[in-house]
Amino acid sequence: MAQQYGDTATVQKFGGPATPQYGDTATIAAPGATAPGSTAPGSTAPDPEETNTQRYEEARAAAHRAMSNVTIVPDQPPIAGPVTGAGPVTDPDLLAYRGFKFGAAFFGWLIAIAMSVVLLAAAAAAAVGTAEVLDYSRADAEAQPGAAGIAAASIVVFMVTLAFFTGGYVAGRLARFDGGRQGFGVWMLALLFSVLAAGGGALLNSQYDLIDELNRPDVALSNDTLAMGGIIAGAGLVVLTLMFAIFGGKAGKRYHDKIDVLLD
Repeated sequence: MAQQYGDTATVQKFGGPATPQYGDTATIAAPGATAPGSTAPGSTAPDPEETNTQRYEEARAAAHRAMSNVTIVPDQPPIAGPVTGAGPVTDPDLLAYRGFKFGAAFFGWLIAIAMSVVLLAAAAAAAVGTAEVLDYSRADAEAQPGAAGIAAASIVVFMVTLAFFTGGYVAGRLARFDGGRQGFGVWMLALLFSVLAAGGGALLNSQYDLIDELNRPDVALSNDTLAMGGIIAGAGLVVLTLMFAIFGGKAGKRYHDKIDVLLD
């Protein structure tokens, strides 16, 4: 039978090995090469355990290179907007609680008045005790009326200022927001009631002439000196109580700011 073109069979030469022809699917090995799946003469087959160990080392080295290129970014601490001033609060639910609160300011004013009474009573008791210990009599005060008046006015201004700081702090704690406004509200209520009280006193004086009865002849200071001292003390009292009421309100609000930071 004749061999056709493209046949996959090999042509056997007489007395020699089979020679692959064109189109033959047999694999032609290069000189000195080893066919796949066979082992070269004089060599041994690779150990499967050594091959697995080599692959493990290569994978380990590749993982190490990948991890060395990774940059770890630490977590950033949370930032609270109302505390750091990152932006104004626009939530309608929160905006409803902002601004001046009359209730908080009113109760802060009550606390300021109560603290004024308590602190002034404590200062008066301390002054009486100190006078007894130092044997400071009324005659000594009358001998130096200016020094006695300045000391008394300074103590009164200091105690009332401290009381207004306490009232502003209470208002700031109650209102939760805008502590400065609550402290200002405490001061405004005090000023309003003071004006009303002064108006009522002026009305009573116009009918009963109460100021002339208070003009005691044993006071070794003229009326002009007393009036000037009263104006200075009153102006200092108004300014200092305003400042410390606002400071107290902000201090009361800061309490809630610290809690917000912990909750965030």
